[in-house]
Amino acid sequence: MAASGIVFNPSHSTLQRIVAKAQFSAVMQGQIVARTPHFALHQVALTVPLFNLAEPYLGVLVPKRWAKRAVTRNTIKRQIYAVSTDMSKQNPSPFQAVAYVVRLKSGFDRAEFISATSDKLKAAVRSELQQLFKTLVV
Repeated sequence: MAASGIVFNPSHSTLQRIVAKAQFSAVMQGQIVARTPHFALHQVALTVPLFNLAEPYLGVLVPKRWAKRAVTRNTIKRQIYAVSTDMSKQNPSPFQAVAYVVRLKSGFDRAEFISATSDKLKAAVRSELQQLFKTLVV
């Protein structure tokens, strides 16, 4: 039961966003559980007192180093949140009592993805994120 008195139901869960620096640090010190060419997925079990144990958490790191334009960073973040929410609803078990941080670890080629919000970029990001989260399910 959560502190607010609401019972946690994983089939209707929403991922809580990590915003505090201490929470990001705690998850980044955990292990990397999945990698793709552009992303790394960090995980830590929610035994740390920084988190509410009844809710799954997700943080997103999209450094300016790898995505220069703010519109590109925001597009990538939106895709990360959308894919992770979809995946947590389809199979909630990997998201229970765990906090994740998805980190962009290399940039998408600006010559190939000219527009910062192109459908081609969104599809490439979404496809890679689905691959990243599917490794949790297997």
